Amino acid sequence: MHARHREAEEQSRSGVGECVYTLDIEEINEDSILEFDLSPVYRAHHVYTCLGIEEQFCDYYYKNRMMQLNSDLQIPSSQPFLESHQPFFAQIAGFFIVEDRVYRTACGLLSDSQVETMWEAAVTKMTLILEDQFTCMDAASHLLLVKDFVTLLCATLTRYGYQVNPLLEVLDNSRDKYHELLLDECRKQLADILSNDTFEQMVIRKEYEYKMNVLSFNLQSSDTMPMFPYVAPFSSSVPDTCHIVRSFIDDSVSYLSHGGQMNFYDVVKKYLDKLLIDVVNDTLLNMIQGGSIGVSQAMQISANIAVFERACDLFLLQAAQSCGVPVRLLERPHADLTAKAVFKASENAAYNALLDLINSKLDDFIGLVNNINWIADEAPENGNEYINAVVIFLERLVSTGQQILPPEALYKVAIGALDHISDTIVAAFLSENVKRFTVSAVLGIDDDLKKLESFADESFHSAGLGDLKKERTLRDCLLESRQLVNLLLSNQPENFMNPVIRAKNYGALDYKRVACICDKFKDAPESLFGSLSNRNAKQNARKKSMEMLKKRLKDFN
Repeated sequence: MHARHREAEEQSRSGVGECVYTLDIEEINEDSILEFDLSPVYRAHHVYTCLGIEEQFCDYYYKNRMMQLNSDLQIPSSQPFLESHQPFFAQIAGFFIVEDRVYRTACGLLSDSQVETMWEAAVTKMTLILEDQFTCMDAASHLLLVKDFVTLLCATLTRYGYQVNPLLEVLDNSRDKYHELLLDECRKQLADILSNDTFEQMVIRKEYEYKMNVLSFNLQSSDTMPMFPYVAPFSSSVPDTCHIVRSFIDDSVSYLSHGGQMNFYDVVKKYLDKLLIDVVNDTLLNMIQGGSIGVSQAMQISANIAVFERACDLFLLQAAQSCGVPVRLLERPHADLTAKAVFKASENAAYNALLDLINSKLDDFIGLVNNINWIADEAPENGNEYINAVVIFLERLVSTGQQILPPEALYKVAIGALDHISDTIVAAFLSENVKRFTVSAVLGIDDDLKKLESFADESFHSAGLGDLKKERTLRDCLLESRQLVNLLLSNQPENFMNPVIRAKNYGALDYKRVACICDKFKDAPESLFGSLSNRNAKQNARKKSMEMLKKRLKDFN
């Protein structure tokens, strides 16, 4: 049936028109296959005819066969329908195959209307039974098992001229129920897979494992067979989930291919979208947004979502092949999966959630308001203590991301982290908890920024982010905090009010923020600069320039 189905679908999609396939591979004489002896019926009919009471025998035969049919249409209460459905439908199929033979060979024993009446009664009863039983079933495999046997019944009796459309409509009407059960089963399987995934890069040690988990889903980054053990950029849940999707497509096609119209590829695609969006995508996003995972796990989940987005093309191809759709037609715009676009959007949402986790971790490290002595007499040597932990965290972040994230995603993560650090530094100067600060505190933050800038420059090139040709480098993320520190350490801070100098050296700073921060600035004590007259003069000049800046900022506001 599947072979004929694919052939018919190919013809239909190629412009031949709507096609319906049947089980008739070639013309055969069913009389030579189904051997049963109707001679007693013929003999009785002949006797009654000779006696001149043929009509009485015809009426007697019809009434008795109707009683037999009504008996056959009673499903046994002693066993579940799942166990009794095959003999039930086989008995009905046998009944109507016999009546078709009687109608064609018994010289008027049955009329056309009588056969139709019996069939209509049987179809009505079978339809009610199927609708009721399908409603009660709670496993997709059970629906599929019954559907397959009903399909066999329909395909068989169609050859004898019986109209089976009501039965096929029941199968069509139950496809949503079937797929909902199938989606629930996939959701449970996915939950088990994700709960057992450590969200670490998958290590593949054998070639057959690589073919089964990578090549079979087109997840490889290169056409060259790698050296083993091979460390994949995704975790173990990715190929496991791909296996679930593949099985779902096969099960969906198995249910939908029951002898009706062939163009059900769009229906398969609709349910595939539902699986990828409502089950796979939502489960991954709920996990990353639930707040119960760490930064490395969130990064791996984000990388996994990017892989699923790329794998959508393969899922679409598999669905098309299973439905008999020519591959060339998938290049048309209407053939795309909605899920592919959703995964792209979810990928961005996952990165944003990942950045929130990263920023939260950075906040734990930094804590500038509490970790810095804002009124220190002397600047700390080699910057503040927190900065070493921050740089180590950033180095590990970039190193891990380089292994599993696409360059664009890694760039986004690094940019977001350094932006947050710069914003945190500026926010610390603006904090109500920092009433005033000295130049020593500024000098300590200056050393911190130098370490961050060194990390930014090195990472930008070592991680290959420079190849992206982005206008904004990692160092640019620290621009606002760098310009603020430069202004506070400047010998002529009043130059900030010069439009040319401000545009060149302080373009990232806001007037109101600068005014608020400068009001808290307290010039350093003499001990910082020593007692030499030239240093005192330099300090006094800078102090006067700062006071002038404060006054002009107040006038400006």
